Amino acid sequence: MHSGDRSGGVKPENDLIRSRGAPREDKAPAHERYKMSDNLSVRSVRRSDFDKWLPLWDGYNAFYGRSGPTALAREITEMTWQRFFDGYEPVYGLVAESDGELLGLTHYLLHRSTTLIEPLCYLQDLFTSEAARGKGVGRALIESVYAQAKLLGSPRVYWQTHQTNATARTLYDKVAEHQGFIIYRKQL
Repeated sequence: MHSGDRSGGVKPENDLIRSRGAPREDKAPAHERYKMSDNLSVRSVRRSDFDKWLPLWDGYNAFYGRSGPTALAREITEMTWQRFFDGYEPVYGLVAESDGELLGLTHYLLHRSTTLIEPLCYLQDLFTSEAARGKGVGRALIESVYAQAKLLGSPRVYWQTHQTNATARTLYDKVAEHQGFIIYRKQL
């Protein structure tokens, strides 16, 4: 799925997913599903995307309070970016693009489970530019993760968000099922 310099592991051959051309399971009319132009596409990140990806990544981190004095160390951003192109890392990145502009990003990873043989897919990061919100970009990114996870043999995609993220939860309630789990965490 990533650029050709990746080695190891099974990678999907599909590098580009068109938001309007993909088969749909829901019955919502097209004008309700996507409000972007027909040229919206979701594709794997490319090494040449870094300068366009970085403002989206920074926006995502700022949304969760990681900016200024609490910003991620540059080494974390650089390592995250490199993992997308390392064939031994089960970490993937997709971007939504329209007319050469990156409108959103999503990052996901595969991991083992004690209750399944197949790997699970965790959608870790999802962010769209402010101008692209409410126009189907987030949905297109999520559905592209679904398609890629299926190609990678995963029977399930899951993610978490903060309970106060009401805008995103409106979308999430349409494209997935809330299971009611509460997350606990301890910094070590």
